[in-house]
Amino acid sequence: MGFINPSQILDQHLELKKNMIAADFGCGSGEWAIALAKILANGKVYAIDLLEEPLSSVKSKARIEKLENIETVKNNIEKTISRLLSNSLDLVLMTNLLFQTSDKKTAFDQAQRVLKPGGKVLVVDWSENAKIGPAQKVSAQEIKQIAQETGFLAQKEFLAGNFHFGIIFEKK
Repeated sequence: MGFINPSQILDQHLELKKNMIAADFGCGSGEWAIALAKILANGKVYAIDLLEEPLSSVKSKARIEKLENIETVKNNIEKTISRLLSNSLDLVLMTNLLFQTSDKKTAFDQAQRVLKPGGKVLVVDWSENAKIGPAQKVSAQEIKQIAQETGFLAQKEFLAGNFHFGIIFEKK
């Protein structure tokens, strides 16, 4: 199984349509945002991160891949993302994000605000028993609890490589 393969996970676990609008919360250097933008060829991907350096990397990768459907947004996902309108997105990614987020509930509150009814959240994070990765990990159970309290239903759980778990939530 190996390490995470964003394209494979997006392909196998989500029913994506080319015209969807999505956001990658805490996009980092953009592996997930780039993979998603390739699938959503007629849609749009907002790559959101707190730091300018990763956003610059996303822009460069998008240029190299000739992807014009990615917009980078500098924003803390623990605060209101004013660039994203309420009820406007089909999908939010939270990949390798929640283990390093102090206010996980606010991240889900933001997803709840920006997603259309029936919109999905894909969470991929470090498994608690992974021998590598960060010292502090977040449990799937804690994530499910926060998501439920914020108005999401867990739809599917899966292994995302040898070191990560995945959960798909739907906005009620």
